[in-house]
Amino acid sequence: MNGPLINVWRGFRSLVSGMRITLQQFFKPNVTVQYPHESIKMPERFRGHIIFVRDPDSGKSLCIACKSCAKACPSECIVVDGVKREGEKKKSVTEFKLDFTKCSLCGSCVEVCPADALRFSKEYNLASPTKGEYVEIDLVRRLEADKP
Repeated sequence: MNGPLINVWRGFRSLVSGMRITLQQFFKPNVTVQYPHESIKMPERFRGHIIFVRDPDSGKSLCIACKSCAKACPSECIVVDGVKREGEKKKSVTEFKLDFTKCSLCGSCVEVCPADALRFSKEYNLASPTKGEYVEIDLVRRLEADKP
């Protein structure tokens, strides 16, 4: 006879414990974000796709087309090309394409860059019905389009 009463008592204790937790959570403020109308602030350490850092003096990219980022990339998703223009000391980047569909966001390219020309973006809501937009992201063209 003790067995069924013990089971009832344990079940009642479990029910009271669950209701106590539910009531505590019920009176806490909501953490839901109404997505299309509101967005959350991304943490400083968030890693989106890579982007160029703009030179504050000239407004161009700091990239010197050394290709160390392409060599360091384990996914082989970076293509870099550049030319040495007359009158300049270093090479200038003419092509920098990123295949974001392959990128693992490891950060090797950002860490190895000797000119500190790359950083992670804070863009997080990249959505598209096709992957074509992300197969070749041209960072040179994006930097020129986002002129200040």
